[in-house]
Amino acid sequence: MDLVLSYSPPLNKKYSPLVLKDDEDVAALLASRSDSTCKIPLGVIVEPTEVCAYEKSSQESSDDTDGSHDGFCDNYFDVDYCDSEPTDVGSSRQKLPIFRNVERTENDNGASVTQPAEGNPVVDPLLRLTGAASDEPVNVPTTEASDSTFRDGSDLQEGKYFNTKKDLKRKLSDIAMKDNFEFRTRKSNRSLWVIECIDPNCSWRLRASKIVLESTKFVIRKYVGVHCCSLLNRNANHRQATYVVIGEQVTPQYVGVEKGPGPKGIQTFARTKFGAQISYYKAWRGRKHAHTLIRGSLEQSFHILPSYFHMLEKLNPGTVTRIEVDGESRFKYLFLAFGVAIRGFRYMRKVVGIDGTFLKGQYRGVLLVAMAQDGNGQCYPLAWGIVDSENEDAWTWFLTQLKEVIGDTDELALISDRALSIKKAISTVFEKAHHGACAWHVAQNIKNKFKCADIMGSYWSAVNAYRCEDFAGYMTEISHRYSRVAEYLENEVGFEKWSRCHYPGLRYNITTTNMVESLNSMLVNARDFPYVALLDVIQEKMSKWWNDRRIVAMAITAPLTPSRESKFRPRFAQSNGRHTLQLNPVTYHVKGGELEGVVDIFNKTCTCKEFDIDKLPCVHAIAATHHAQVSVYSLVSPYYTKEYYVLAYGETIYPVGSQSQ
Repeated sequence: MDLVLSYSPPLNKKYSPLVLKDDEDVAALLASRSDSTCKIPLGVIVEPTEVCAYEKSSQESSDDTDGSHDGFCDNYFDVDYCDSEPTDVGSSRQKLPIFRNVERTENDNGASVTQPAEGNPVVDPLLRLTGAASDEPVNVPTTEASDSTFRDGSDLQEGKYFNTKKDLKRKLSDIAMKDNFEFRTRKSNRSLWVIECIDPNCSWRLRASKIVLESTKFVIRKYVGVHCCSLLNRNANHRQATYVVIGEQVTPQYVGVEKGPGPKGIQTFARTKFGAQISYYKAWRGRKHAHTLIRGSLEQSFHILPSYFHMLEKLNPGTVTRIEVDGESRFKYLFLAFGVAIRGFRYMRKVVGIDGTFLKGQYRGVLLVAMAQDGNGQCYPLAWGIVDSENEDAWTWFLTQLKEVIGDTDELALISDRALSIKKAISTVFEKAHHGACAWHVAQNIKNKFKCADIMGSYWSAVNAYRCEDFAGYMTEISHRYSRVAEYLENEVGFEKWSRCHYPGLRYNITTTNMVESLNSMLVNARDFPYVALLDVIQEKMSKWWNDRRIVAMAITAPLTPSRESKFRPRFAQSNGRHTLQLNPVTYHVKGGELEGVVDIFNKTCTCKEFDIDKLPCVHAIAATHHAQVSVYSLVSPYYTKEYYVLAYGETIYPVGSQSQ
């Protein structure tokens, strides 16, 4: 087996390589070149000339899109001159021109040099050959830009490595987009990628291949980064402006934010930065791809969910997580309650609002949430769930998990809309807790069903009435104007479900699930995220709330939380001047103002019922404390105090971090 070096001249027409048979041939070639520092691409010809299995597989899988080429000769970019990869086999050696008939002479310094033998001039391979040597100049691609050319502005160079072919393609697409040119693929398979500028007269081109057949790494073998194409070849419908490239370009705009630009914003971005006109659909797919790059796909989310929950439990002791799958081991439900929130619920009023909001991801689903309210009137998330839909089975499963973390007592009140599935699930799971209807949802049903928005004033007065006598008066107004509405509220809904004064349990001043609705609105931009990314957003918001509220709580100087203190002080001022009569050691009759009241400072009650329901001293109770010479703050429920507020947010919620961590 013979090894023969061959030199492939970068001609602008196709010619066979010149065979360099020995050192003398190389010397003769160098002597024919005026530039002594030039790089000579060399290949290896193996005789006998048999096509190896590697080359056969490459030829079979080639998707060469254009067989014609008017630039370099094919061998220059189709043949790999690196000995780390099998090369194309050229024509037989006997058919190739050979540098022969050279003479060795000595120069003035006595050094041996090679000269062409007289009568046998060396053929300059850089000349445009027409069967013989010609003096016509050759258009040889160069790596230096001139007045009529420009570089692509990249940092690419021969020998640069990329982990995968995909990484290389992404890099080239980015370069083409930024420098506003297009390229096309001449040859591509699993081990080779050859591309050129879309202009056939342009010199820009690149050839890359695998380092070794078994590796995924690609290396640039040949690269000419100079363009000589016309600006007329620029196209607004850029072929490299795929949704993948667009998505990668806009990815930084989605890092650390929930929303980021929409499809129209991405269209503007592509037009402004790259001069590319892309469709709304491509922009939408680019946005989706950017989300996937940052937050992963929904399939990946399902896969890592068990590990994610494990880390949450490890980093946040006491956290409760559950994953429910169907008979085919496919995801069905999930449940999450942070240990910090579970322990903090001890310092909350035992009123829990539950509701759900639809998700917008590929597999849809519904996000369920159980929410309490702290002593400052702020949302206090207790538990989260993701289910397939708001049906009885899903709600029953979620409430069963919730019951394990908050218990079931007579003191507990559950507030929700009037969906039949929730009603049945609550009656099934909770035996002692009291169920109340969200007054806002009841109001919406009245407006939609009876078309009587003008009755809403009387309705809300009835909702917020503390005394049954006042409630009866408002219901009489409603009955006189809309008797069907009064019948609906009494018989179909039930007074005990929506009226504060008729509620059998203790719901304080919480009459709606607005606290849950407000939280859902905060997550509106994250509802199309994969589940793990959505849970990350939830964790991040809760961590921030806990920290911010802890800082506020520690800075409080008054005995009560800021919202309760602001409500309490006006009552204190109104109590001045009230006439107070002591009936027994703990009971006082307070007169003055629109309404009189009999206060029991031991049992913390008043006939106005405001003290009884809100557990915050009313005007009458405050006046009674003046006469009894006791601290008014001693009558306030501990849920409204600074102490409970600090304890509720005394711990920290820790994030899971990235998958690599």
